[in-house]
Amino acid sequence: MTETTPLAQLSAAGVSIWLDDLSRDRIVSGGLQKLIDEKNVVGVTTNPTIFANALANGTSYSDHVAELAASGTSVHDSVFEITTEDVAAACDIFRPVYDRTNGVDGRVSIEVEPGLAHDAAGTIAQAQQLWAKVDKKNAMIKIPATIAGLEAITETIALGISVNVTLIFSLERHRQVINAYLSGLEKAKAAGIDLSTIHSVASFFVSRVDTEINNRLEAIGTDAALALKSKAGVANAQLAYEVYEQAFASERAVGLLAAGANKQRPLWASTGVKDPSLPDTLYVTNLVAPEVVNTMPEKTMEATFDHGVIPADSVTGSYAAANAVLDELAALGVSYDDVTRVLEEEGVSKFIVSWDELLVTVTNALEAAQVKA
Repeated sequence: MTETTPLAQLSAAGVSIWLDDLSRDRIVSGGLQKLIDEKNVVGVTTNPTIFANALANGTSYSDHVAELAASGTSVHDSVFEITTEDVAAACDIFRPVYDRTNGVDGRVSIEVEPGLAHDAAGTIAQAQQLWAKVDKKNAMIKIPATIAGLEAITETIALGISVNVTLIFSLERHRQVINAYLSGLEKAKAAGIDLSTIHSVASFFVSRVDTEINNRLEAIGTDAALALKSKAGVANAQLAYEVYEQAFASERAVGLLAAGANKQRPLWASTGVKDPSLPDTLYVTNLVAPEVVNTMPEKTMEATFDHGVIPADSVTGSYAAANAVLDELAALGVSYDDVTRVLEEEGVSKFIVSWDELLVTVTNALEAAQVKA
């Protein structure tokens, strides 16, 4: 692992590089290990879309699918078996990273079913099922930051389960997520659970904010509006880091940290650039700060490796300018609250669509395997 590549420089600046992708092909081919060895990758995130693509396009699932078909396993249970097996195998590959970083990195995330996004009790139950099935210390359970999700985050953390909170778009919801995490730690502490074993990240989405706001700015169409295009996503994330700094400097958080707790690190999600006119490393180089995770599609990771110019810190001195961007948007009539509400609803809906696609893919694979048998 060379120390002079842009990805190595990014790691040295305090950014943990996680791959936003997983498939059995990557696991069995050695491709995932190669990314660890050569590209400074120290974790993986998954979601229903990623698994739907892996199952639709992968070549390494046929034996497992045949076994499931032969045993008469249902479609839902087959999805559970397939996805948890991939995550458990990836956890084993990342275990040396987990050990080397004292549990901070080497993490592999698996998401509760998106249809449970507004069902706190169902989310908590499935988080426990996934945690028990994967049965690896370096797993993380992904829970969406819906209102129901906040309750689920607290109760899941209280059980000593590490959580990746996903689909965060607004600064206020980020504050609520941190509060839910701290509340869970307080419950865990009261239950006698070792707080040092619980880890969490708060996945703050970036490019989707620009996509939604750019559409609104183009509809306005003035020079002032068009000048603000593709600035909100980075500004919003930079201010999320300020929220993180403030929250974990509070008396409440400091007390928990002194008792062995870990900070809930910000994770930059949705970091692939959607607009081809923009630099393809935009959501990497503009979000460099200590103690963050950047989970990247492989295309973004390769672009950063090839030509990323990594600053020492592109976040902590940016708060005034970032606030100015949001103020200018408000002055133009772009509602921040409406944008983030729409994005949360769309985020849940898109994952439900992907989940349904995953079920169809597995259904077809099981039926094909039964025919062959």
